[in-house]
Amino acid sequence: MPIEILIVDDAPNIVLSLEFLMKKEGFSVRSVGDGDAALQAVEEKKPDLVLLDVMIPKKNGYEVCEAIRADSRYQGVRIIMLTAKGREVEQEKGLALGADDYVTKPFATRELVLKVREMLGLKNN
Repeated sequence: MPIEILIVDDAPNIVLSLEFLMKKEGFSVRSVGDGDAALQAVEEKKPDLVLLDVMIPKKNGYEVCEAIRADSRYQGVRIIMLTAKGREVEQEKGLALGADDYVTKPFATRELVLKVREMLGLKNN
């Protein structure tokens, strides 16, 4: 069964590049553009990892992260927050709410792929 990655971002260009990268790595990928859709997608099919933008409509990334962490059914779902907000206080907030890692935009695609593979316990080539 392929590893399932959920991309949550409202910027189509970022979604396209993340989908391309993750599919190229052999992952199964779904994407949504807002916080409500993210929580619905997680409920429909539990992903292995969520690439979660902070600044999204409806519920922001912090709220989505907190909701996923508050539900015991989603134990084991890894969350990497992606954001243009790189201040330390934002990173601390994301990590305090249960994110496994925090990546600031713009990010190096290779670096993100390595981080995802490492978080999923896969060997990096």
